[in-house]
Amino acid sequence: MTINIAGRLIGPAEPPFIIAEMSGNHNQSLERALEIVEAAARCGVDAMKIQTYTADTMTLDLREREFFVSDPGNLWTGRSLYELYQEAHTPWEWHKPIMERCQELGIIFFSTPFDATSVDFLESLQVPCYKIASFENIDLPLLRKVARTGKPMIISTGMATVAELDEAVRAAREAGCREIVLLKCTSSYPATPESSNLRTIPHLHELFNVGVGLSDHTMGVGAAVTAVALGATVIEKHFTLNRADGGVDSVFSLEPDEMQSLVVETKRAWQALGCVSYGPTETEKKSLQYRRSLYVAEHMRAGEFFSTANLRAIRPGLGLPPKYFDIVVGKKVSKDVSKGTPLSWNLIS
Repeated sequence: MTINIAGRLIGPAEPPFIIAEMSGNHNQSLERALEIVEAAARCGVDAMKIQTYTADTMTLDLREREFFVSDPGNLWTGRSLYELYQEAHTPWEWHKPIMERCQELGIIFFSTPFDATSVDFLESLQVPCYKIASFENIDLPLLRKVARTGKPMIISTGMATVAELDEAVRAAREAGCREIVLLKCTSSYPATPESSNLRTIPHLHELFNVGVGLSDHTMGVGAAVTAVALGATVIEKHFTLNRADGGVDSVFSLEPDEMQSLVVETKRAWQALGCVSYGPTETEKKSLQYRRSLYVAEHMRAGEFFSTANLRAIRPGLGLPPKYFDIVVGKKVSKDVSKGTPLSWNLIS
C-alpha cells in the first residue's frame, strides 16, 4: 500500500519515511526548537513531528494519587503529570515558525493532536497528515475527528490489543480516512530490544491491509534497520541536539550523528531487500570468469588420457564446469595441449 504525504510517496517501493520527533526536547526554547529542525534537515530526515497540546488539555493540575508519578524506575518519578506536560508541551504560537523553518529546509512538518481543539488548530495550519500517539489510540472520538479531515493518519500501536486496533482502524476508515499507517510501538521509555517484538510489523500489515512502520524508543539504530527488513515503510525516532542537555525525552532520543546513521542505514536496508532474484546480477556477471572450471594441468600429447593428475578444477572459469570432471576423466585428448589450457568439448576425443 502506497500513500502520499505532501508529495512524498510512502510504501514498499519507496525509501523508508524517516520522522524526527521533537517532543519536549526544545526545553521550552523556540531558538532550540528551530535548531533541532535545522539539525534534523541536515541529517536527511523526511519529516519533523511535534506534539500539540497544553497541560490543561492533557490532565488535571493535581499532585496526588494517579496524577503523580511515583512508581520506582520510571523516568519521570517524582513529577506530577501536569508538571510534565507543562514542561514538555510546544507552545501553540511556536507551531507556525517551526513549520515555516521546515518548509524552508524542505522537510515535512506535522504534529500529534491530543484533543479536538488541537486538531482544529492544526487544520488552520494546513498540516498534510496526523499522528496519533499510542496513549490516544483508544480515543475513538479523537480518531474520528482526525479522520474526518481526510488526511493520512499514522497511528502508534503501543499497548493496544488486536481488538483495540481493529476498533481504531474501523473508526478511522468509517470517518473517511483512506490512508493509514500503523506503527509498531513499545510504550516504555527507553524500550529494550527484547520488548520490541518487531515480527509484529508484517502481521499488522496482514491483519489490517495498511502501511506499517516503527515508532522506536530503543537506543541506537538496530531496531529501526531490522524493522525496514521486516517491511516497515515509516520510522519515527525522538531527536535532540544533545542528550546531556536534558529534557523529558532526552534519555531515549537520538543525537544528530546517530540520526544521520539511521537515515543512511535504513535506506541501505531497504535497498538491500531488492526482489526475489536468482542467477548472476548485472554487477556479478564480471565475476563469473573467476569461478572454478576444468583446466589442463599438465602438457598433453594427442591421444593421452585425461586423469586426476592432468585435469583439475581451478580458477578462473573459462573452461567446462567442474560437474563434467568425472565424465572427462578416462577420455582421450584430441590434440596436443599445453598446461593451463581451459578444457572445451573440442579437446575431448
